[in-house]
Amino acid sequence: MKNDIIKKVKEVSVKKKFPDGSLYTSISIEHIINLSDFFQLSGRQIEIAALDENIIPEHYVRNMKTFSPKDQSILLNSRASIVGLGGLGGAVTEILARIGIGILTLIEADTFEESNLNRQFLSTHRLLDKSKTKAAIKRVREINPTITVEGHDELLDDKNAASLIENSDVVVDCLDNIQTRFFLEIAAKKVGSPLVSAAVAGVYGHVISIFPEDKGLKLIYGDSDILPQKGVETSLGCLPHAVTLLAALETSEVVKILLKKGSVLKNKLGIIDLMDNIFEVLDLL
Repeated sequence: MKNDIIKKVKEVSVKKKFPDGSLYTSISIEHIINLSDFFQLSGRQIEIAALDENIIPEHYVRNMKTFSPKDQSILLNSRASIVGLGGLGGAVTEILARIGIGILTLIEADTFEESNLNRQFLSTHRLLDKSKTKAAIKRVREINPTITVEGHDELLDDKNAASLIENSDVVVDCLDNIQTRFFLEIAAKKVGSPLVSAAVAGVYGHVISIFPEDKGLKLIYGDSDILPQKGVETSLGCLPHAVTLLAALETSEVVKILLKKGSVLKNKLGIIDLMDNIFEVLDLL
């Protein structure tokens, strides 16, 4: 069957030029969807078969040069779980869907309210009181219909966290609740997945990548049993440009972890202060 897929992919592929003038071989989303239906496979499986032959799905052509076809194939073979679909989570979902993470698991029990509209990309006036998870799934399918998206419209806690994120190659913490963030860290360590965690308040924020062997959140917050449920965002609010930047930093960590490239914030805390243009990385050990 693999040879049949490759044959069909090659039949519908075309030669094109990158912006720098170099040539590449392209396959369109229309052809990918048609081949997906023909072979009864997911679109991402067709895309992976194409990439294995150095045929670039046009959706990902502007990823190339920084990414290789092999890199893109790794991303399409990866599963990321995003916990929390508010300001951070909505933007993280948008970016990961566009960049081509092959399987997205989206977890959120909340619905939209009017105060979300200043920063949450998934929110609209029409969606007030509607499920954030359902809105996120719909958005992903509109952005990138070839990847797989699944949602859990439920509240993550210490009892269900591990089952909700199992089989994840990476987990993204987009929560606004410190106690739940610790539950998620415990679960991520239990299932053996790296956890990318961020928090934002006003024009300030931080991001860290936590691996199963790391001390992790304790190095930032202290002991979990003596912490408030919410952080300083209750007094500083959440501004859209800070939220979006922290979401971008989280997705950058996700991609580096999956591709095993670049420097990740392991046992390091990336801190931003947009009021005074301060960007620092602190060693936590």
